[in-house]
Amino acid sequence: MAEDKPTRKYPQNLQGVLLLAVDAGSTTEGPDPVQPMSEERKIWLRGALSEVCKGQMDEVEQIKQCLDILRQEGVSEMEREVEDERDEDVREKAFEVMSELCENLDNARDLMTLGGLDLCISQYLCHAQSGLRWRAAELIASCAQNMPEVQVHLYGLGVLAKLLQLTDSDPHPTVRVKALYAVSCLIREQETGLQEFLSHDGISVLMRGMQSDIEKLRAKSAFLLLNLLTSHPEQKDTVVSMGMVQQLVSVLRTPHSPFHEHVLGALCCLVEDCPQGLKDCRDPALGLKELIRQQSRELQGKEESEEELDFWERLRVVCFQQSDDNGMDR
Repeated sequence: MAEDKPTRKYPQNLQGVLLLAVDAGSTTEGPDPVQPMSEERKIWLRGALSEVCKGQMDEVEQIKQCLDILRQEGVSEMEREVEDERDEDVREKAFEVMSELCENLDNARDLMTLGGLDLCISQYLCHAQSGLRWRAAELIASCAQNMPEVQVHLYGLGVLAKLLQLTDSDPHPTVRVKALYAVSCLIREQETGLQEFLSHDGISVLMRGMQSDIEKLRAKSAFLLLNLLTSHPEQKDTVVSMGMVQQLVSVLRTPHSPFHEHVLGALCCLVEDCPQGLKDCRDPALGLKELIRQQSRELQGKEESEEELDFWERLRVVCFQQSDDNGMDR
């Protein structure tokens, strides 16, 4: 084991954090486990990171120093295996600072110019630590929202395919939710993003998201599908051809959840001005008419379910009003 070295004094700012990270890496030799961080170092680290949040430096300078920290990431698998937990905490904080700063559109543009988005995609969306993966996705979302210039840059880096993969299959629930949030920021009200989303079978990713066991992912998937169908009605035929009506009804048969309201909204979109969607809903094998009656009875009188009840009624009227008025299928 390496001999103990005298405690070094570090400046209490982000540069000091960087120096500490470098020194920590240089003291780790071979396969020896990394030593836990001392209480003194913890106190120093909290103080150093707090300087970032006090606005004592120019915001662009803060972004630059955060990127300096993120670029210290080791590139070899061995280095990742012995990664100091302290370094991970520092990088997570750097992401949090940048996400907050990049709510300002000028800062988001500066981060792009400084290569920060390229770094997020190439190094952190695939990072072994889930806390860094989801923070990278969150930063991408913060920068992409309402920023066409940044969106175009991100499309060029192929980020949508990576975010959809994370949404679909990442083992950590928060990563999946944040990745879908970033997808939403990239494609809503953006035709180029929508076309790329469709080319990567993004609709199927949303369908699987609604069928997952992660409540937030189910809700966000359903809401994004509803938004896309509302904003782009020309996509209804494509979505219906994928068997979406049957899939949505299947979701509505699962134990009741608040996100069912968004699923119902999407189903209503698919039956209005869409002959094939209407035909699919009227298929007796689907059993939708009885499901509408059942759910309407169960939700009747529940104030918190008024909007969902309105969707059920809207679906009944569009799909079955004529047969009910004629006394059929009662």
